[in-house]
Amino acid sequence: MILDPEKRVNLWGELSILIGLSLLIKKRPYISLMNVTLKSLLKNLPLQKFNGKKEIVIQAISTDSRRTTPGTLFFALSGLETDGNLYIDEAISRGATAIISEKESKPQRQVTYIQVVNIKDILAEVARRFYDNPERNIELIGVTGTNGKTTVAFLLKYLLEKSGNNVGMIGTVHYYLGQRTLPAYRTTPDAVSIYEMLSQMRDTKCSEAVMEVSTHGIDQGRVSGLKFKIAAFLNLTRDHIDYHHSMEEYFQVKCKLFNGGIGCVPSIAVVNCDDHYGRRLIKDIGKDLSVLSFGVKYNADIYATDIKLNDQGSKFTLHWPGGSGIIKTALLGHYNLSNTLAAFTVLYAMGRDPSIYIKHLISFPGVPGRMEYIKNDQNINLLVDYAHTDDALKNALSMLRMISKGRLLVVFGCGGNRDREKRPMMTRAVMEQADFTWATADNPRNESQDKIFTDMKGGVRDIDRIQFIEDRRRAIALAIESAKPGDCVLIAGKGHEAFQVIKNTVVPFDDRKVAQELLEIKRIKKRQWDA
Repeated sequence: MILDPEKRVNLWGELSILIGLSLLIKKRPYISLMNVTLKSLLKNLPLQKFNGKKEIVIQAISTDSRRTTPGTLFFALSGLETDGNLYIDEAISRGATAIISEKESKPQRQVTYIQVVNIKDILAEVARRFYDNPERNIELIGVTGTNGKTTVAFLLKYLLEKSGNNVGMIGTVHYYLGQRTLPAYRTTPDAVSIYEMLSQMRDTKCSEAVMEVSTHGIDQGRVSGLKFKIAAFLNLTRDHIDYHHSMEEYFQVKCKLFNGGIGCVPSIAVVNCDDHYGRRLIKDIGKDLSVLSFGVKYNADIYATDIKLNDQGSKFTLHWPGGSGIIKTALLGHYNLSNTLAAFTVLYAMGRDPSIYIKHLISFPGVPGRMEYIKNDQNINLLVDYAHTDDALKNALSMLRMISKGRLLVVFGCGGNRDREKRPMMTRAVMEQADFTWATADNPRNESQDKIFTDMKGGVRDIDRIQFIEDRRRAIALAIESAKPGDCVLIAGKGHEAFQVIKNTVVPFDDRKVAQELLEIKRIKKRQWDA
């Protein structure tokens, strides 16, 4: 058993099993598993030691001992919380016929044992070979950045499908494989899952696939060797510093998607030149890679003018080399204008005429949990959003402040077992814009909520405008109860997520459903009071 190092809690191993099993339900019709031998999978790869038989049939690949079945090639990966080498015996007992590890081991009669130097790169290449290079027939688009990846991915999928194409997607909210949709358990899944998904997309004639690429996915080799036609860089703000240790390290990991650090370089890079790190990236890669920039503040290849933002969305003139057009979208705020520019720049980089897609943007249905409006008859502008960094909160709240007719009320929290230094920064960002704030739990994981609150209180500037409520449902209830007609309530941090992570337990909790329930309770109370 090896746990997901990105999430670092045991429960994600269980979720990985569920997703993995669902992925394996559909077998590859074009692969004759009887002909996939260990020798063919490892041909010309750098191996340190090889003990055992080479001409054995491999029927599955796994990084989780609990998903091991007879004929499996088991990769003993080391994670942040545990070490897959501890579970080699379990994998063998479940039928693994070959083991690959970076650690030396005594020869075992019943299995082949291979020692390698870089197991993550070997895993990615073996997965590609096992699934017969599924990315060859798919135009692969990678989207990276601290904020906006999901919105840009959804936009691209929606717009590309207007050309009649079947478009796959791998990202934070879900995985779309051409004919079916799976709930996402990780923004960028492991290499085995990625190639399994791409193979299903190929089977269902997906011509393109959009993938959100996280820094964890890059750093942990999950996208090693993937040939992206387009790689888009959206922005870089403070996040994941508990993992990357510094903004510079965070940036350098992002750069690997563009400079060959993953083993390949994209055909074209799409970069936000309004972002400081985006301009650095352009400078670093501009000589070696074709770059298309987008932006508003700085000279860009594709840019926006005549910008008008309001509570109905935005309107602006989009300019691209050789053309322009007026865009109308229901997406709110300046940051969504940037996301829209990113999507259209990717389309242009793919050789598509932006004018063909402009008319479709007004009907874009939005993204689950991204400024998602909760319908109500109480004249409250109630929104659920995924914003969970100080920069994302600043952007969201400054936009809502501009369009809100009444007070701006905010419910938010900070995740446990994550970067502690950003907690006061997030609190300060909220209190700079909100009229009143309820600070609450947001996936506390294995950390004490009191400890999280203590860190958050470092950003409090006016104690009379914030209340700390551990129970998230109670905090949302207080915000909705306090809201008057014309007020805006933002429930931030979890967006599309339908659970709370408390210690090693997943508790069902969906901000959107909870808000709807509490709105109904408020409506009933008001009706009883009026009666």
